[in-house]
Amino acid sequence: MQNYNIYINEKALIITSVVNNQVEKAQIIDGQHFDLSKFYDEILERKEDHFYILSDNPEETFNELTKTVKIIEAAGGLVESAKETFLFIKRLGKWDLPKGKLEEDEVIEETAVREVEEECGVVVNKLNQKITDTYHMYKMKDQVILKITYWYSMSVDEETELTPQTEEDITEARWLGKSEWSMVFENTYPSILEVLKKSGATN
Repeated sequence: MQNYNIYINEKALIITSVVNNQVEKAQIIDGQHFDLSKFYDEILERKEDHFYILSDNPEETFNELTKTVKIIEAAGGLVESAKETFLFIKRLGKWDLPKGKLEEDEVIEETAVREVEEECGVVVNKLNQKITDTYHMYKMKDQVILKITYWYSMSVDEETELTPQTEEDITEARWLGKSEWSMVFENTYPSILEVLKKSGATN
C-alpha cells in the first residue's frame, strides 16, 4: 500500500498504514479534523522532523486532506547517459534534478522531457519508466501550495555539453558518476533522495 510523504523544508508529514519505529524525532498525529494548510505553519515550529497520520487507506486520506490546499503539478527526470553518468543541476545552492510545471494542454510525459531539455540544454533520446511521485509544500503570497512532481527515468545517447537555464536559478548542470553522488546526498532535498532511492540507481 502506497505511503504519501509530504515534505515541508526538511520535515515530512507521512500518511501511512504502518509507522517506521526506527525514525527518531517523530510524532503520530490525529488525522481527524486535520487541516493541512494550518498544519503547514505549525510544523516548522515543532521540534519533530517526521509526523505520521495512520490510515487504513492512505490514498483516500491524502485526497481528503489535500482539498484545503492549492495543487500544482510538475514533472522531471533522472537522465542517464551512455557512459552511465547521471544529469544533476545545482539550483539555489542545492543539488537537484531538472523539473518544471505542467503547461496547459500538455501531458505529464511531455512536461518531463521538455523541462529536462530546457533546463539543461540536452536532447532526451528515450523516455523510460516512471520512477515515483513526490509531494512538496510551500507558501506563496500567504497561500499554501502542494506541488506534485511526477518523475521519470530518461536516457541520452551521448554525454553532451550542458547549458544550465540561469533564468530558472540553475547555476550548474553536470554529469555525475555514482562515485560522485556523495556530494549530492550531502546537499540536496529529501524529495530528491526519495527519487534516487526509488530509481534503483543507488543500489
